[in-house]
Amino acid sequence: MRIVVLDDYQRVAARFGDFASLDAEVEYVDRPIADTSDLIAVLAGAEVVVAMRERTAFTAERLSRLPDLRLLVTTGRVNASIDMAAARDLGIVVSGTESTTSATPELTWGLILSVLRHIPAEDAAIRAGGWQSTIGADLEGRRLGVVGLGRLGTRVARVGLAFGMDVVAWSQNLTAAHAADHSVRAVSREELFSTSDVVTVHYQLSQRSRGLIGAAELALMQPTALLVNTSRAGLIDTPVLLEALHSGTIGGAGLDVHDAEPLPTDHPLRRAPRTVLTPHLGYVTERTYRIFYSQAVEDIAAWQAGGVLRRLN
Repeated sequence: MRIVVLDDYQRVAARFGDFASLDAEVEYVDRPIADTSDLIAVLAGAEVVVAMRERTAFTAERLSRLPDLRLLVTTGRVNASIDMAAARDLGIVVSGTESTTSATPELTWGLILSVLRHIPAEDAAIRAGGWQSTIGADLEGRRLGVVGLGRLGTRVARVGLAFGMDVVAWSQNLTAAHAADHSVRAVSREELFSTSDVVTVHYQLSQRSRGLIGAAELALMQPTALLVNTSRAGLIDTPVLLEALHSGTIGGAGLDVHDAEPLPTDHPLRRAPRTVLTPHLGYVTERTYRIFYSQAVEDIAAWQAGGVLRRLN
């Protein structure tokens, strides 16, 4: 049996999951594959494929061109890049794994502090021989606006409260009672964007939420306010964000997710002022990878034995 582990960028899948225990030929792919023909060639003859989150899309058209594929394992319980119905119709089992809810909120605060206190710029300056070139801002007493008060948003809100911030939240279906349960006040979208010193996004991407933060929302923000996104790039209108950063409409941005990943070398975000960019590190931690890859091995072993674990379709 042939197994292909996709998007193993750091070449660590075999370290975190005991793939050697499986009676199979295992290939680890450490490069992103965007081209469909390239993907089909790489996966030719593979009965099992392990996908890392949404790095590689499995559309109906792609799945139909993989006649040998019988088991597709995705890390995590949700993967919007897999056409689940098409996989089911083609007789392909899709299994998932558990995940963590701590890694992304922790990175969120790393980005907030990095932008607020200019940490990357100061690090670069001191290595170049400089000393104290910026003045940072404070968190205590300022307002944190959380867009999406779900599993991750509530964790981010909790840290904001620990910093002594005034924490408010908005989402389309957020109730005052749910917000109050987390010591947060529910406000309108307009109030959140116009009064928050830091806006952090933790919202599920869908056709309805795509472009949720556009020209109107960015125009409401204070010129010193920061925008942080560790959720999905499609929630923010990137060209409008770039314009706001260059014109000084907002104070800065911390972005872990991007419209194209890996981010092209000529992408204008790489030259945007007052930004801290990370390469989609939200879930990239040792604990998360240990869960992802060890449970992927469990899923495959169960399928080899005639069963199915953590089926998603």
